[in-house]
Amino acid sequence: MKRLLAIIFAAACFAIAPATRAQDVTAALARAPASAETWAIISTAGRHGTSQRWTADGVRWSRESILLRGFVTEIDQQMSVGADGAVQSLTIRGVTPSGDAGETFTAANGRYQFRSPVDTGEAALPAGAFYSAFGGTIDSTIAFVDYLRSRPDHTMQLLPSGRAEIVQIATRTVTNGGQSKNLTAYAIVGVGLSPFPVWYEGDRFFAFAGFLSWIPEGWEGVANELSAAQDEALSGRATALVNEIGPRATAPIYFQNVRIYDAEARRFRNNRNVVVTDGRISAVGGRNVRAPENAQVIPGAGRTLVPGLWDSHQHFSGDDSGPLLLSQGITNIRDPGNRDVELIARRARINSGQLLGPRIIASLLIDGEGPNTAQMASVARNAEEGVAAVRHAHEAGYFGVKLYGTLDSSLVAPIAAEAHRLGLHVQGHIPHGMRPLEAVRAGYNEITHINFVMMQAMPDEVVQNSNGLPRFYGTARYAPDVNLRSPEMRAYLDELASRHIAVDPTLVTFEGGYVPNMGEIAAAYAPFMGTMPPAVERGFRAASFGPSAEVSREQMRRAQAALQNLVGELHRRRITIVAGTDGSGLELVRELELYVAAGFTPADALAAATIVPAQLFGVGEETGSIRVGKAADLALVEGDPSRNIGDLRNVVMVMRDGRLMQADALRRAIGISGPPRRAN
Repeated sequence: MKRLLAIIFAAACFAIAPATRAQDVTAALARAPASAETWAIISTAGRHGTSQRWTADGVRWSRESILLRGFVTEIDQQMSVGADGAVQSLTIRGVTPSGDAGETFTAANGRYQFRSPVDTGEAALPAGAFYSAFGGTIDSTIAFVDYLRSRPDHTMQLLPSGRAEIVQIATRTVTNGGQSKNLTAYAIVGVGLSPFPVWYEGDRFFAFAGFLSWIPEGWEGVANELSAAQDEALSGRATALVNEIGPRATAPIYFQNVRIYDAEARRFRNNRNVVVTDGRISAVGGRNVRAPENAQVIPGAGRTLVPGLWDSHQHFSGDDSGPLLLSQGITNIRDPGNRDVELIARRARINSGQLLGPRIIASLLIDGEGPNTAQMASVARNAEEGVAAVRHAHEAGYFGVKLYGTLDSSLVAPIAAEAHRLGLHVQGHIPHGMRPLEAVRAGYNEITHINFVMMQAMPDEVVQNSNGLPRFYGTARYAPDVNLRSPEMRAYLDELASRHIAVDPTLVTFEGGYVPNMGEIAAAYAPFMGTMPPAVERGFRAASFGPSAEVSREQMRRAQAALQNLVGELHRRRITIVAGTDGSGLELVRELELYVAAGFTPADALAAATIVPAQLFGVGEETGSIRVGKAADLALVEGDPSRNIGDLRNVVMVMRDGRLMQADALRRAIGISGPPRRAN
């Protein structure tokens, strides 16, 4: 359950099990018999793995294999359940994207004990409680849902902590050839920041549809239908929140005596008054700007008003992502790859006022075909397919295209040429076998992830395999020794600057992968501990990369420092930097803290999350700064980010699309109990 939630919660997982270790482990894992029940693990880009389960000698066995962009899962699981369906014992073996999957649970004589990759414990066993496995196969989720469905009130206490509830949300008849199945969708509430939907055929688990889908083998064609049906079923809840939390303001809003961030001048200005009328900024000034008649007055003493923030690398994952992002002051995102139809539909619902969410600037993800193809990608095997994908992006209203690592490098130039002909932006990972300067010369406007900027200095063994694990482990191994002042690197960085190439560093993802040991909390999440559902907080402890024989934790930490220094060097050269997380959005302020540590002023760091992306994405005249005439995309925070950029986490209220929303109400709507901890 936790592993599936992690896949939903973060669109990209950066913790990695080295493939060589996975190969060693696989030989010792159980082999499924021919009679095993089998699910295909798929995305819109194709198949990524297989999940199987069977029973032998009264024990439930299961086996799961996943290869996702080089990220390896090879696990098996043994589970025994009692007559009531509660887990009595559980053993998980193998490796996952977080490293060693080893986990055990036993319940006997009124007590239970467990050991997972991130925690351990022992206590009295409460009646009716159920152990929620940290990892494991889909069979852990099946046992979890079966037990929850059997409870008289459809709720249960979770071990080691938390509480879950299940509700029926939809029914659907699906067909496959001459077969039909009558399915029911249930949503599990309480284990994450959004409902977790599953599909049953009568009393038997059928499928999970989402970012990755577990679909019975042979029925893969119904995945999109199930995903759309569950989204439609849950949309009513999201629509209700619009009126409950974010009704449009009918009177002027007057922010009184507040510090503002002037993004266009890169300055903070004290003792300012700001008026918002009909969703737009109508006045900004000092004492000369007075409150209009009947205005709602918002006191600004001790507070700072900033333009609504941008997360320039945010894979918008569901309806509840909107309230989560808005609660962080994020009113705008660039989505660099998602499920095509669902993203466009969600954006339309936001724009029509049916869903709370940010402005979405979207890029279509294009990749090549192979074992490391990106989930959610449009696959281009040749130039014709690449050009067709670009034309689809233009017709569907995308801002740009994002190219990925398995794409044949010979296709970059024709794809980029067509994109530029149609006025589209070109960004991306660097395809394997290319160096970033080659990609830039072939038509890139922007490089995604700071490790791909560093790829110019990597040895051929890394460059040739940069669509797999070497992009992480190779960077960790070699980046600390790269001399940014060498003639080669100076010439390279000079050319990036002269070509006006932008960079989306996502430094925070590498900090989370390289710095903490397994079980430790990454710095991005530490302020939120104690406010999230227990299952989410438990998942925060599994963010780090597993060390390998060639790369130690200390080497990874040195690599993180090298990547941070490279971001500082880009900034000194005035190369455009846009702040993004490739996560949930909770990480954005930590990204800015890392920029400040790299040598940015707080004002320059904040520009990377306000005016700079607004201008890069073509909406700089509409948003990105506090200027008369612009849309009132605003966040009011307690504190002074000119002195402590981390104060941006202390969101009090946010404005978007004419709606003035309390941050606490947004948090409560998705199960967050309160604001993040403030730094001492």
